[in-house]
Parts: sequence; structure tokens; C-alpha cells
Amino acid sequence: MTESSAVPSRSDTLALMREYTASESLRKHMLSVEAAMRAYAGRFGEDEELWGTTGLIHDFDYERFPNNAHSPTEEHPSEGVRILRAKGYPEDILRAILGHAQYTNTPRESRMAKTLFAVDELTGLITATALVRPTKSVHEVDAKSVRKKMKDKAFARGVSREDVINGAQELGVDLDEHINFVIGAMQARSADLGLSGA
Repeated sequence: MTESSAVPSRSDTLALMREYTASESLRKHMLSVEAAMRAYAGRFGEDEELWGTTGLIHDFDYERFPNNAHSPTEEHPSEGVRILRAKGYPEDILRAILGHAQYTNTPRESRMAKTLFAVDELTGLITATALVRPTKSVHEVDAKSVRKKMKDKAFARGVSREDVINGAQELGVDLDEHINFVIGAMQARSADLGLSGA
């Protein structure tokens, strides 16, 4: 029996995410991260359910426990991890979730943890880039347009450019290739993400 043997069903994870998260934009963020995680799991020959679940649930506690103080042990993501642990989520999911927040000081040792960190902020930047297009379509976004927006410090101010850059480095992938790969994953799920275009 591996650590990953008891991954809850997607429908149970989705229900939990929705129970804790009222914000439509935050729900779509988690769906975007899920799409990117599943795509990378496929690329790396890893467990798509395990990786997808990690992406889908990684910020579910953020709305209730926002952690503006960046406490390493209280609020998001530590509170969410306590809830998930009590519900029997595998430890490798919990470690990856802790690792995606720099301030928990949790090392990102697994490829899954590194991928979650690498795609988390990037999906936000891609979404923001799509939403300023007249069509609001992710199908009109590419690495070049995302890189251009990255340089504009006033654009999507909440997105850490440093995390986007460091995430790709930690994962060992070229930044442009990484951006295009995540865009592709989001394009495949654009209807669910509200990014198919006006």
C-alpha cells in the first residue's frame, strides 16, 4: 500500500472545495491548477488522479482562513491540511499543499510538490492575461503575451513573478515551454474555467 492509495474521488473533493469556497474566481483558480496538474502528471507518467486532486483542493481553505500574516502554522494552508488529514487525504498531497506556500518552510521534495508550486501562480497570470482580451479567451493567449504582462508590475499585482520563474526552474523546465504547456492544459478545460471567449 502506497501513500497515494486512498485518493478521495474527484466528486468528493469538488464538493469539499465548493463547501469551503464561495468565490467563483477562486473556484476557477483551483480548477485551472487541477487542469495543469493533470496535464503534467500525464507528461511525467504520474498518477493523474493524485495530482489532479492536489491541484483541485490546494486553496480550498483560503477564503475562510486567508492568513494575511503568513503564519507558517495557522490559517491557510495549515488549517486546510489539518481538515484534509482528518478526512484521510494522503500525506503526499498534504506535503505538496504545505509546500506551495513559501512561508510554511515546507521543502518541496516530490515532483508533484514542485509542479503544484510551478503552476499555482502561473495559472493566475494566464487567467488575468486572458480576461483583459476583448474576447476573454484563453485560446488567444500564448507565452509571449504572458511574458509581456509579467513585465508590467501593475498588472495582476497579486501574482508573484518570482514564484512563476522559480517554479519553472525548480521543475527543470524552460519558462516559455512551461507557460505554453499550462496554457494548453487550461485551453483544454476552457469552458469549465469560463475562458472559452465572449
